[in-house]
Amino acid sequence: MSERTLRTITVNQIGYPLDGQKIVVFTGTEHDFQVVDVDSGTIVFKGSSDTGRFDKASGVILHTGDFSEVNTEGRYRIEQGEGLASASFSISDQPYHELQQGLLKAFYYYRCGVELTEEYAGDWKHKACHTAKGIVYGQPDLQLDCSGGWHDAGDYGKYSGPGAKAIADMLLAYELYPSAFVSAIPLPESDGSTPDVLLECRVELDWLFKMQDSATGGVYHKLTTLSFPGLDVMPEDDTADLYFSPLSATATGDFAGVMAMAARVYKPFDAAYAGKCLDAAGAAWEWLVQHPDVPGFTNPPEISTGEYGDGVDKDERYWAAAELYRTTGKEEYHQAVLQLVQLAFPKYSLGWGDMGGYGTIAYLLNGEEQADRGLYASLKEGLVAEAQRLAEQSREEGYRISLKEEDYIWGSNMLVMNNAMLLLAAEYFSGDSGFADCALDHLHYLMGRNVLDISYVTGFGDHAVMNPHHRPSVGDQVADPVPGLVSGGPDRGLHDEYVVEHLQGKPAAQCFVDHELSYSTNEVTIYWNSPAVFVVARFNQ
Repeated sequence: MSERTLRTITVNQIGYPLDGQKIVVFTGTEHDFQVVDVDSGTIVFKGSSDTGRFDKASGVILHTGDFSEVNTEGRYRIEQGEGLASASFSISDQPYHELQQGLLKAFYYYRCGVELTEEYAGDWKHKACHTAKGIVYGQPDLQLDCSGGWHDAGDYGKYSGPGAKAIADMLLAYELYPSAFVSAIPLPESDGSTPDVLLECRVELDWLFKMQDSATGGVYHKLTTLSFPGLDVMPEDDTADLYFSPLSATATGDFAGVMAMAARVYKPFDAAYAGKCLDAAGAAWEWLVQHPDVPGFTNPPEISTGEYGDGVDKDERYWAAAELYRTTGKEEYHQAVLQLVQLAFPKYSLGWGDMGGYGTIAYLLNGEEQADRGLYASLKEGLVAEAQRLAEQSREEGYRISLKEEDYIWGSNMLVMNNAMLLLAAEYFSGDSGFADCALDHLHYLMGRNVLDISYVTGFGDHAVMNPHHRPSVGDQVADPVPGLVSGGPDRGLHDEYVVEHLQGKPAAQCFVDHELSYSTNEVTIYWNSPAVFVVARFNQ
């Protein structure tokens, strides 16, 4: 991280909603604090923090202070003793509106195959990229259109499964919290009738159609060059040959699930498009039926780009069946759900590798009337129990999130946001708003209430990530990084050379560095942004 003094007073650097709990976390020894109105300099609240406790994951003694009594709109900061102050933050009815817009706009910046114009991209404009046809690996004479969609991460690969997860998070957010998506971002396609979130997801869906083998219905696992370009290479300068990696069951299951979902969501806006999605989902499902035992995907020998290997496809098949049943009502899909759910795989996980949670949520959202009563009850009970476990874990951790010391893995911020998503799903099905309070604590962590006093979203907060491992941000000669990108966060495994050299012996939650070379802590990806969109949408209704 850039050398700066870590503040001993940490808050959500964006702000807090008017109602509900407002917590500040201190790592100093002083116990008294005051809340100051930034504009007038008036002290609006005085309080004392609780007694300190050692937080193992972050390696510090923490105190928390509660200033929930402050519920007048304005900009504030927390002050303590001699010159100690927090970031300034807002308290308002909808403090996260701009954040949600930024997290969504990030997907526009991830777009591939089109020019990003100054009108919509500002300083981060660039020419069209990756417009050549792709070669089907092992069939050098077969070349197919593969343009469009989103770059996956800090590199320019495009991956079917992770892309499907990112779309699913945002379509779910739209289904559950439609009123959060009224404002235009805006996008080049903004038309005042179809919500911008659906216009942006369609960019990736249109690319996913190109990943389906028209002859069999199976889906190519990914589309990348043979190896990654240098870190300062702009997208339009990455001109090596593109390759479709072989079909995989996990990609095909994810494709079937997200296309069935899209068929339902897009139907009111474009019935013909919805029909195309459903036909594609059905063809992918038929491939899965005809290929019950397919080995997990591994990179072909010459390809060294991100593998996204996944040896278990039962969860993806379960999600596909549940979405197809929800969209069509056909009994064949219900029977598939009933068979697949008996197999051993995580039923409540929302990671790109473990997609079972999406199947469970789809089955529950379809309603008890359409369900097997016993299965509906057990899935709902299991989901709520998992959320209760996460909430309990959050109460034990100093920064009030559900990560234990061992959970600070590569992409820990995805876990933070996926767990918050699951908590909100539990709120939706149980009506218990305590789950939403816990999910909001996870957002507070992401936006600066953490031991490193950093906002993990570029461009948002006064100490935000500045140097992500993201090729356009490195190569574009613009001082600020592309805004709205969620960084991966602390990784106690120290999985890149830069952190091995600089972070030895650090506590788990401090194993992060804001440096472009740290791909294991400071890379960005679409499926770290997407659960953040879901979580923020819940608080923007």
